[in-house]
Amino acid sequence: MKDLRRYLVFKYIQYLVLPSPNAIMTLLGLLASLYVMLILTFPSVSRKSTVVFISNIAQADILVGCNIFSAITTGVTNSDTSLASFQSALRQNFQIANVHASSLLLSCVSLEAFLITFLPVETRHIRNVRCARVASKIIWAAVIIECFLYQLECIKGFNVSYLGIHRQAQLLVNFCYDTTALLKLLVYPTGVLLRIFNVYLFYKIYFRDFYI
Repeated sequence: MKDLRRYLVFKYIQYLVLPSPNAIMTLLGLLASLYVMLILTFPSVSRKSTVVFISNIAQADILVGCNIFSAITTGVTNSDTSLASFQSALRQNFQIANVHASSLLLSCVSLEAFLITFLPVETRHIRNVRCARVASKIIWAAVIIECFLYQLECIKGFNVSYLGIHRQAQLLVNFCYDTTALLKLLVYPTGVLLRIFNVYLFYKIYFRDFYI
């Protein structure tokens, strides 16, 4: 469990302390996640809700590997402009999914630690493996939808009427474009709020003895 706690500290620094991801921290995070995924296969590791979140954080770094693989394949193959644009957007979405999913999952761990500290009895019924899995699935679904909308922007430059797309489908695509623009406006303030949220929870936990 000490290794898992160290891993969480590293991930907090990587996603919620540093202003933006960098290549060294990303590579170290990938190696740390591979090590943690190996640890989680041991039968001695207790199956708790926190472990569920940690497992999902480690799995999120698989997207980093996908990003690296996509960059390598793009470098060794000659692609036309449209395909290159699609691959570039895909790599960016791998990075976005990794950062956003990890940040949200880390916030779940922070919230769980807060509830354990201040409301251990009252929240026992929601601090279980089942709820942790549901929360993780909701986070992944939201992140996948977000990245899907971002990926749709690759066809924004095309005149979809020439592709034989039905008018209702074209209206749906335009709606997705508008939703994507709104998402981009909300991403930065949401990231700031997540950082404030985590700092507040850690402040309350760290100084809990002063309130007793």
